[in-house]
Amino acid sequence: MKILIGAETYAPDINGAARFAQRLAAGLAGRGHEVHVACASTDGTPRRERADGCTVHRLASTRYPWHASLRFCTPGRTGAAADALVEEIGPDVVHVQAHLVLGRALVGAARRRELPLVATNHFMPENVLGYLPILPRRWHDAASRLTWRDLSAVYSRADVITAPTPRAVELLRDATGLAGEAVSCGVDADRFRAAAAAAPEPRLLFVGRLDPEKRIDELLAALARVETRPRPVLEIVGDGDHRARLERMAADLRLSERVTFHGHVNEPELLAAYARAHIFCMPGIAELQSIATLEAMAAGKPVVAADAMALPHLVRPGENGYLYTPGDVDELAARLTELVGDATLREQMGARSRALVAPHTHRATLDRFEEIYRALGTVPRLAALPRTEPGSPERSGARTEAALAGPARLR
Repeated sequence: MKILIGAETYAPDINGAARFAQRLAAGLAGRGHEVHVACASTDGTPRRERADGCTVHRLASTRYPWHASLRFCTPGRTGAAADALVEEIGPDVVHVQAHLVLGRALVGAARRRELPLVATNHFMPENVLGYLPILPRRWHDAASRLTWRDLSAVYSRADVITAPTPRAVELLRDATGLAGEAVSCGVDADRFRAAAAAAPEPRLLFVGRLDPEKRIDELLAALARVETRPRPVLEIVGDGDHRARLERMAADLRLSERVTFHGHVNEPELLAAYARAHIFCMPGIAELQSIATLEAMAAGKPVVAADAMALPHLVRPGENGYLYTPGDVDELAARLTELVGDATLREQMGARSRALVAPHTHRATLDRFEEIYRALGTVPRLAALPRTEPGSPERSGARTEAALAGPARLR
């Protein structure tokens, strides 16, 4: 198949959506498909390049003023560029990863040509509002409703909608009335399973963006309250606009010698960080799946995570780790203390993590998307659904259900 993937964020960006899009593209190319990726240019200049067996089309972009590492495609030029790209490639299927500027443009281009269209949702308003410092907090609820309505207007045009977890599908349905299927982002478990043994001293690990919704400040505050001997250390892998503030907080808590901020790392360094760790912690409250948590589980680590969004799909309290109430630093500290002080419990929970991550293989993710793509080639083109208000039964995904009937027959 000839597949065009539209990604608002893509490598070298470090976030879950970017990593998923890159691994999806590379995995499909590895199976012999002709894969094209449309994404924002890293320096603003449009160009094409080959990477991971794919052709990456980097469209003209602009730096986001409130986030040093974020670039986005501007509405004025992106529509024409996306239309020309779809015309040139002539894909068998278009698969967008977001509904914003680039995703919206590709959806329009695909619909005008009656091409099969798949849309995956990684979006939550919380992941966007934090990047709008000029928006007063009292307006966040209204802004959240508007962003969901905007997503609905774009994604209602897709033949199939997916999201990484059942909780993410439920959130999408409740917010927009759109139906979808849960397809895990997947993880190459073998790569993490082969990691070396953990370091001798108690070591905690966080991997992700250093942004407000990740709640890393709670992890630092909890670490300061863990009184075991020897005292545990914390490695933080990832970067973001809040790094300097978090480094100051670590210094104020007298944790500077016990906390290492690695920033962005390459793949071997990431694998080594998972290998050294004894416990993985994910305090984020806006995780639609959390690829980093999947990776930690594949590496055989117990997980302490916030009881929020999709994380309860991955963490089974008392089996492979613990959930804690977001904002309850004492509870987080207590869970960390228990695991830091009990090597046998860590080993048991780490083994359970490896077992629980088994259904989330990268191979299974690729299999499912191939099924969806192939089935769409046999589904008659359907007219757009009538516009109704979000949450109404009429927007429960008639086209999605029709399209998914094909993959069911393929099984």
